[in-house]
Amino acid sequence: MQAALRLRIGRALRVPEAAPRPRCVGPGSAPAPRCWSCGAALSGADAGPHFCPRCRALQPPAPRPDLFRLMECDRSFRVDAQRLQRRFRSLQRALHPDRFGRRAPKEQHYSEQHSSLINKAYQTLLHPLSRGLYLLELSGVEPAQETDCDTDSEFLMEIMEINEKLAEPKDDEILQEIEALIKARQEELTKEVTAAFERDDLQEAKKLLAKMKYFANLEDKLKNKKIPS
Repeated sequence: MQAALRLRIGRALRVPEAAPRPRCVGPGSAPAPRCWSCGAALSGADAGPHFCPRCRALQPPAPRPDLFRLMECDRSFRVDAQRLQRRFRSLQRALHPDRFGRRAPKEQHYSEQHSSLINKAYQTLLHPLSRGLYLLELSGVEPAQETDCDTDSEFLMEIMEINEKLAEPKDDEILQEIEALIKARQEELTKEVTAAFERDDLQEAKKLLAKMKYFANLEDKLKNKKIPS
């Protein structure tokens, strides 16, 4: 009888089994994006603009696409300019707004967004300065500022001398000399930035890109100086 009583008490005091915990849905198990037009599931690839595999409707561009992936380039300071140009032309042929004049208004809008993004990607990756700054951004490094090379007095003196020459009355011969000097210094800095990125020295790349900014500004001043008054 005591055994039966203990059994009844044990059953009364037994802690009920906990309900199974709901499974957490992590980033890797997020639902796949769907076509805005027909609702079909889309691939998670963000390499570039794509169409719905079912209804062929143009999909919107990703909010923050990787411009290197978009243009099918390695994430590197070295870029094959001809390959970049071929990719640019291919995307523009496929996505130019003129091709979507008779499509749904939403697709026309997406086409304009894609075209603008493609132009931005091409210009960013084509030019060494903007390409380097974008690489720093992808690496989480603060943007290079001209003040990053304030401690290089010899460099700042060179910039000041060029500025003084540009401030003088227009002289075509002097402007040609300045143009050649700027081009040579930009090529030299581009080589140094390439080496810095390849050894993963991002802080050195940042300082060199700051110097490139100075020469980009001088180049703009030179172009304005050469405009006929």
